[in-house]
Amino acid sequence: MSRSLEGKVALVAGATRGAGRGIAVELGAAGATVYVTGRSTRARRSEYDRPETIEDTAGLVTEAGGHGVAVPADHLDPAQVRALVDRIAREQGRLDVLVNDIWGGETLFEWDTPVWEHDLDKGLRLLRLAVETHAITSHHALPLLLRRPGGLVVEVTDGTADYNRDHYRNSFFYDLAKTSVLRMAFALGHELAPRGATAVALTPGWLRSEIMLDVYGVREDNWRDALDRVPHFAISETPRYVGRAVAALAADPGVARFNGQSLSSGGLAQVYGFTDVDGSRPDAWRYIVEVQDAGKPADVTGYR
Repeated sequence: MSRSLEGKVALVAGATRGAGRGIAVELGAAGATVYVTGRSTRARRSEYDRPETIEDTAGLVTEAGGHGVAVPADHLDPAQVRALVDRIAREQGRLDVLVNDIWGGETLFEWDTPVWEHDLDKGLRLLRLAVETHAITSHHALPLLLRRPGGLVVEVTDGTADYNRDHYRNSFFYDLAKTSVLRMAFALGHELAPRGATAVALTPGWLRSEIMLDVYGVREDNWRDALDRVPHFAISETPRYVGRAVAALAADPGVARFNGQSLSSGGLAQVYGFTDVDGSRPDAWRYIVEVQDAGKPADVTGYR
């Protein structure tokens, strides 16, 4: 995929950390110009109050070989999103890839808490951050993406359509948010296909995001130390893995065959042949069904 996206322009909405950062960096590694957005900047943090910033992400994009452009944006504010897209149109005249990865809900959902006991304000804010932001961004960005044929929209979620159909995902609000994003990709696929563009839903596996590593008290270089407490974490993957999935999709002239579908980083690794940064190919969602949810001891043999 080296330089396979030279001359292409991408917008990764929600690129401060986690999957969004990994996707932005890998698009950059393939040669793209990548606009990275979020609310955490070097001047001001979001309510997450974490150290990662969009400027840092943009720097990593450029370091990887692309051109990173950091633009602060709250994707709940249509005026900010409209100004963002106007800037891309003015500076680039095109948009080839839109990645909707806005989330922001880690501190808002309550595990295994029924809707009548869940904090309502937090639940509704989660839905706004996870669903409304994607709709606002698509509304404003898609006219620019559709100026040229072959555009790609990636809706990033948690869980495949098959898995989420049959499994309750943590809470009413979390479940609704992640399933809604899957359906958004399906709906966008119907609207974009006649106009020469493609939309897909994409889920990483068990992601070793900055937040997840902090939760387990480890770093990327010693993440396996967490396996004594959380053995199934052995199937986890870096954010760069899902980033390579997006880069592969964006470079594929036949990507329309996936239009409207639910995809995973592990599944696409089997299609395109890319690996995670350690050379492995974790297939997390197959592992979760066949090993973790089946109550078997942790064993990633044959799954990475």
